[in-house]
Amino acid sequence: MLKLAMTVLWPSFLSAIMAEGLFFSVFDPSDLMLVGGHVDLPPIAAYTIGFFFFWTICALASMISMYLVRTENPHPPF
Repeated sequence: MLKLAMTVLWPSFLSAIMAEGLFFSVFDPSDLMLVGGHVDLPPIAAYTIGFFFFWTICALASMISMYLVRTENPHPPF
């Protein structure tokens, strides 16, 4: 189970690093807005929350990919 978790979490961790780097090189944390209001967070908090958001999204994508590979039909219908 630990190997399966690391198979999902490690690539998603690396992907989250790249996603956060790209996102925050374009957007300044002080310019971010939520629905109807301005985000009043220190930049380090915005970077941290952004990183965990990207890590979660990448981990979900990795888990779905792992699930689809493991449940692949060995006998295609054709």
